[in-house]
Amino acid sequence: MRRKLLGAAFAVLVTTTSMLAVEGDAQACGGCFHPPTEVPTVVTDHRMILTVAKDQSTLYDQIRYSGEPSSFAWVLPISGEVKVGLSADVVFSVLDGMTQTRIIAPPQNCPAAPDCSRNDGFAGASAAPESSDPGGVQVTKREVVGPYETVQLKATDPAALRNWLSTNNFVVPADVSPIIDQYVTEHFDFLALKLAPGKGVQDMRPVRVTTKGANAVLPLRMVSAGTGPVVGIALWILGEGRYEPQNFPSFYIPTSDIAWDWTQSQSNYKELRAAKTVEGAGRAWETESSILLSNDQVRNSVENGWVNSGNGGAPIPNDPEGRAALTYDPIKDEQGNVIKTAQQVRDEDLETLFHGIPATTLRATRLRADLQHAALNQDLLVTASKDQAVLSNVRQLTKEVNEPLCPVWSGCDQAGQAPRSEATARANGDGGESFACATSTKKPTSPAWLGMGAGFLALAMVKAARRRRS
Repeated sequence: MRRKLLGAAFAVLVTTTSMLAVEGDAQACGGCFHPPTEVPTVVTDHRMILTVAKDQSTLYDQIRYSGEPSSFAWVLPISGEVKVGLSADVVFSVLDGMTQTRIIAPPQNCPAAPDCSRNDGFAGASAAPESSDPGGVQVTKREVVGPYETVQLKATDPAALRNWLSTNNFVVPADVSPIIDQYVTEHFDFLALKLAPGKGVQDMRPVRVTTKGANAVLPLRMVSAGTGPVVGIALWILGEGRYEPQNFPSFYIPTSDIAWDWTQSQSNYKELRAAKTVEGAGRAWETESSILLSNDQVRNSVENGWVNSGNGGAPIPNDPEGRAALTYDPIKDEQGNVIKTAQQVRDEDLETLFHGIPATTLRATRLRADLQHAALNQDLLVTASKDQAVLSNVRQLTKEVNEPLCPVWSGCDQAGQAPRSEATARANGDGGESFACATSTKKPTSPAWLGMGAGFLALAMVKAARRRRS
């Protein structure tokens, strides 16, 4: 089957589709003096952002599509008239980098390196420190938004709506028709979107849909279109506090439950999450984190194209249009004239992202789920959590399985590695070895190779002096 769709956040209705994955690079670092870290990246098919304020709510959808442009169509149930705008991938990347779960291994607690600052009266340097339109359908609004043609519809007859969609080249799969019928019965309106003539998939941008009022609902029933038996969803909720699912089970994995396995150099976080998902019968949402963010921090990262991957980040280079052209596209009319510059599109998008949320109380709650197809039979309602405690995305572990390998010293030289208990026993003189240098808990202050080099130099000087005396 041809690959068609990647990461659409709500519902893409096309002739033949299959879901692909959005996946970030897993990052890891480790070594003797740096505590290993883990970024438990999870493949998701859908990524979306929901911003909630008292007077309006906005749903962001990141769309990737690799099929025929004429086959692409996107239908979303809405309440009343909505405002459609364009966003950029960088918004998702910035939020992902800032909220990504990072697991830090427990302290290795290896024995200290020997203090070789003095040896047989010769001064030596010390080691390095640890670093850490048909009838029955009313068209309420038509507009072109960037590369998309959008139509907002009202319908009281499900059959008339299906006929309108078909006539206007919005192909509705047979298994989705009953879902649309149900939304019509529930008096929903609809937003239909497709690529404008002459536009290709390379022109596609993330879309945002703004609704009046605090409408914290995700239309999961429409997500079922084109999905397989399990669909992964990542959701960021921006508001004045922490949010949680109201009509779906949810869970949080306490840091105290997560253990680091030194032999595997990873934690059991993924296994715990998988077990909770099974317990939730494929309906449970995980609250990964809920942290305070700075509006300026997010804005500056988006404006500068800075994407934090967990081990630092790299900014997009400067460009003549204030770096916006590399992440946002200008909007042009049919004659190709720019009616909104890339920077204007960006500024409008960021104003919408932060609308109604005081800068000092911006909270980003990160949820994710691996939902069974059967769980997509109702929309997700989110509500303010009773517990408004911050849930950090950085997990510093204390529980461990097995032991880390620690350096074993012979005099001032590292003679290999051993499990921590064995290395500690040797350092305490219980391993049957003698040490030429006194051990100390003092932190060394310069590179280890320099200390060893100074020792070798001192030994050479002693031998040279003995040869002269003889």
